Amino acid sequence: MAVSQPSRSRDLDKLLLRPGHLVGPTFEPGPELREGMKEIVKVLVVGAGGLGCEVLKDLALTGFRNLDVIDMDRIEVTNLNRQFLFRLEDVGKPKAEVAAKRVMERVNGVNITPHFCRIEDKPDIFYSDFGIIVLGLDSIEARSYINKVACGFLEYDSDDNPRQETVIPMVDGGTEGFKGHARIIIPGTTPCFECTIWLFPPQVKFPLCTLAETPRNAAHCIEYAHLIKWNEVHGRKSFDPDNPEDMQWVYLEAVQRAELFGIPGVTYSLTQGVVKNIIPAIASTNAIISAACALETLKIISGCSKPLSNYLTYNGVEGLHIKVTEFVKDADCLVCGPGVLIELEKSVTLKKFIDQLEDHPRLLLTRVSVSYGRKKLYMQAPPELEKDTRSNLDIPLFDLMNRVSRDTINVNGMACKGDKKQSCMRILRIAFKGVDGIADIDMAGGA
Repeated sequence: MAVSQPSRSRDLDKLLLRPGHLVGPTFEPGPELREGMKEIVKVLVVGAGGLGCEVLKDLALTGFRNLDVIDMDRIEVTNLNRQFLFRLEDVGKPKAEVAAKRVMERVNGVNITPHFCRIEDKPDIFYSDFGIIVLGLDSIEARSYINKVACGFLEYDSDDNPRQETVIPMVDGGTEGFKGHARIIIPGTTPCFECTIWLFPPQVKFPLCTLAETPRNAAHCIEYAHLIKWNEVHGRKSFDPDNPEDMQWVYLEAVQRAELFGIPGVTYSLTQGVVKNIIPAIASTNAIISAACALETLKIISGCSKPLSNYLTYNGVEGLHIKVTEFVKDADCLVCGPGVLIELEKSVTLKKFIDQLEDHPRLLLTRVSVSYGRKKLYMQAPPELEKDTRSNLDIPLFDLMNRVSRDTINVNGMACKGDKKQSCMRILRIAFKGVDGIADIDMAGGA
């Protein structure tokens, strides 16, 4: 007598088709919920590396059918030991495209759209099309950028409560060797990435005198070639860590430097790791963190269980250690908070408003551009737009805002952080003296 095989969605059905005691307030079990996840919800996976490959596979097997994946990298031989969607014949091909193809070959009915580009190449409106964003990134800068874009869509009501229709949740995963984390970010409710930026330790920096005069290990030789020798030889040509020819040049220079001082251990893989600040990845850690990310994505979208609250850490160095920590949202966060309140006279021109932003003690912005709704009020670049919008600088901001039926202004600029300028996205609240109501201003930009 033939024994029927259990359905692949058997365990998922137990979560989505039955009521429970730990479900979210909006959970309504039934086939409609399961089909809605398949047909309606769009999920964006950012990153198609070691963690991204696992996340893409797990989300497809969890029942999500409309997925997008974005990654700017091409496959390298060194990726093959842990990025299981790739084969030797894929070396040199875009990660996003190959990962999407392989998952669609193995999971029936899933549709994955790949995007082979930088995350900054996509306009903000691209990210607004997704119900949730899952991050499988390896850099603080990339996480910060996506966080600021997603929080840029957030709007608050008159009581400073987030408007739920403007919230795009994020699930962030990260791994370093045997360690990893998974966290959820609900803009306006949980801490955003900027609220907890202090969690990340400062990057290790070597004194230039050590690199130039007394190198003691392989990393010193590599950083000498990268930070000192490159500029001596190439002048103004900037080093591109994603260009194999540039990386090969640094590697060969580092080898020569190491031989001169009798220092062993310089390899091409180590050169990549030092220059790009890469920590060796372990496949099992990626699988564990990916499973946590996929589960949290399912819980947030379906409400089948209460989501993580709100930061999970995993440590597999000695046995198995998992801990959940609840971090608190920064009420004064310039990215996800209600915003800095600025009071203006109705007569203040757009130019004077921009000058105030540059002098504001909490903002300290430079090269500010302003758009309101779909209308560009003033743009620093490109030159054609600057010329077209220059005439608005002498018009009162109040008049410009009244010409567009919208309450949100986008302000782009560069903010100083320490000794360098970084991308910024800020929310301001504008109150005009003698006028009831407050207008929200979203500030976004890049260095």
